[in-house]
Amino acid sequence: MKPIVVIALLISAFCMSCNETSPSTTETTVNDSAAINRLFANYWEDRMKLYPLEATTAGDNRYNHIFQNEVSVAFINEAKSFYSRYLDSVKIYDREKLNDNDRISFDIFKREMMMQLERFNYREEWMPLNQFWGRQITFGMLGSGDGDQPFKTVKDYDNFLGRIDGFAVYMDTVISNMRTGMTKGYILPRSLIVKMIPQTKDMLSADAKSNHFYAPVKKMPDSFSVADKSRLTAAYTKAINEKLIPAFTKLSSFLQQEYLPKGRSSSGIDSIPNGNEYYQYLIRYWTTTNQSADEIYNTGLKEVERIKSEMEKIKTQVGFTGDLKAFFNYILTDKKFSIFKTPEEVLEAFRAIQAKEEPYLKKLFGRFPTTKFEIRRTEAFREQSASAEYNQATEDGSRPGIFYTPIPDVTKFNYTGMETLFAHEAIPGHHYQISLQQENKSLPAFRRFGWYGAYGEGWALYTESLGSELGLYTDPYQKMGNLGDEMLRAVRLVVDAGIHTKGWSREKAIDYLLANLPSSEQEAVAAIERYMAIPAQALSYKMGAIFIKQLREKYTQQLGTKFNIAAFHDELLKDGCMPLDVLERKMEAWGKKQ
Repeated sequence: MKPIVVIALLISAFCMSCNETSPSTTETTVNDSAAINRLFANYWEDRMKLYPLEATTAGDNRYNHIFQNEVSVAFINEAKSFYSRYLDSVKIYDREKLNDNDRISFDIFKREMMMQLERFNYREEWMPLNQFWGRQITFGMLGSGDGDQPFKTVKDYDNFLGRIDGFAVYMDTVISNMRTGMTKGYILPRSLIVKMIPQTKDMLSADAKSNHFYAPVKKMPDSFSVADKSRLTAAYTKAINEKLIPAFTKLSSFLQQEYLPKGRSSSGIDSIPNGNEYYQYLIRYWTTTNQSADEIYNTGLKEVERIKSEMEKIKTQVGFTGDLKAFFNYILTDKKFSIFKTPEEVLEAFRAIQAKEEPYLKKLFGRFPTTKFEIRRTEAFREQSASAEYNQATEDGSRPGIFYTPIPDVTKFNYTGMETLFAHEAIPGHHYQISLQQENKSLPAFRRFGWYGAYGEGWALYTESLGSELGLYTDPYQKMGNLGDEMLRAVRLVVDAGIHTKGWSREKAIDYLLANLPSSEQEAVAAIERYMAIPAQALSYKMGAIFIKQLREKYTQQLGTKFNIAAFHDELLKDGCMPLDVLERKMEAWGKKQ
């Protein structure tokens, strides 16, 4: 899945310090690189001030005490003004007179301002939570003591108390907004609401000391004075009892008593007002292409058939005599594929994969991240419903890049997909791409910490195809795991477009997924409900990977003996995430220079 990165899905921040927001008259000379980069710097500074959760993720700790009410009318109006002002500011520059790097920044920035302004048309604030993405989940991660929110100093502990205050206000606004959505036809499918209710109950407890948010108190540094420990313990106990437990209790009661009975029976986003237009917007947002839902659906059908034929080859290679569906079931259920006895053995196996790749990486890359990297087990409070993921490092290195893997039941942990998973989520997938992007100080901050799913997830899926070049997939079952992951991304094109534009039911989509790749029914249900909750996001993986593979094929043929795979990869990664059309222009210029 996608890494935890800076993604502006709904709103951003409002310009609070408007010094030099727009270049002065003397700066409007269209070739003034310094002026446009001041604009970009001011944009990022202003963004951090009123989008403090994003700032924390980026390692900017100045606003760690603020939890913005991003679904309030006042905040949304400020955000609209923010994007409009910066769109007007960047339009005064003549793109053709900027240098190459500034042209890329100009193209990305202008597109982002326009896309974010258009997004407000679709009233996302009326459906602000779902079972996959929502502050009811991310706030738990912030308050765990092991997430983005630092808990190292007394000030850090006081900061989170401020965030608890903001969160309580935010949750009241969320419930009010969801009530408005109910009256206007903006409501989640019933099957998704059912999954949200246990998430809220997990944050409730009989007393503060057994509450999830009490964990930082138990981990308070020994360096704190007795007085500070006593004060903070009392403050956290009070905040949990008087603010957090009531906030989650209200949400839980609302979901059960009001929201669930009104939940829609349809699965697709096309059943809410302007749902068809919204889905086409989300395709553009996530894939950064102008392809239609039908084009994506048909691409998916072709890819499913191609990958299925590759799976048949593996089945023949290992001598399995049943059909493909039986082969899937064999891989999922035979005990020979669940070899681990302890969670630590799983973590050690991932470390062994990292070591296995090491000798081959220098052939495929010329640039390597200096950011530290760790492999960790997913925290217990979210392990049951979490997927493996990458959590980006902070800029200052205080938090490393982390590959998280959930191990809810080690006896059922199947080894067959481990190599492809590590290549995607860790090395050389998300860890290389995100770390190299953040480490590149020549990029303006909005690019160093920005994210485009088609590029970022496309790159990570493309790296799965490098397995044989990384010394992986020598075990045919690991190769089958790779094909299973690729098939999942192809199936997504079919079921996502099917659900949201072709009237597919949740059940039809689940059946299609189970018919085409190794998956338990529980995994299939979770996957389909994810696509229902966040339409079009799942399209970004395959669409991006197809595009990157096409670029590699193009320059392999075009450059012949001059083609160098390490140079190609370095060029792909060095300028960070960007829309695919911007990447295409950049790589075209690189190809000509070769």
